[in-house]
Amino acid sequence: MKELVCIVCPRGCRLKVDEENGYAVTGNSCPKGAEYGKKELTAPTRVITSTVKISGAAIARCPVKTDRAIPKAMIFDAMKLLDSVELTSPVKTGDVALADVLGTGANFVVTRDL
Repeated sequence: MKELVCIVCPRGCRLKVDEENGYAVTGNSCPKGAEYGKKELTAPTRVITSTVKISGAAIARCPVKTDRAIPKAMIFDAMKLLDSVELTSPVKTGDVALADVLGTGANFVVTRDL
């Protein structure tokens, strides 16, 4: 039995996930909590936030994030890809800085106009 704190909403339900009974979830206040608990133990994913180099802007780094969650096991490989990215100003929020990260279909997108 694993215990987790649900992060889907601000309630922070204390979940218990029974791995031996089909990942049955208890302690959730809504169906989203049950879905989160099962997914967290079977196929965890994360949205990544970081920065990349940018030239021609008032600051040297541009904030980016993935536009959807990617498998947790790929985080470090995805971050390594960002080392080679350098944007040129101007960029707009939502512009794709790096497409199809590691074949996941997720893109790193700009999160600030520069």
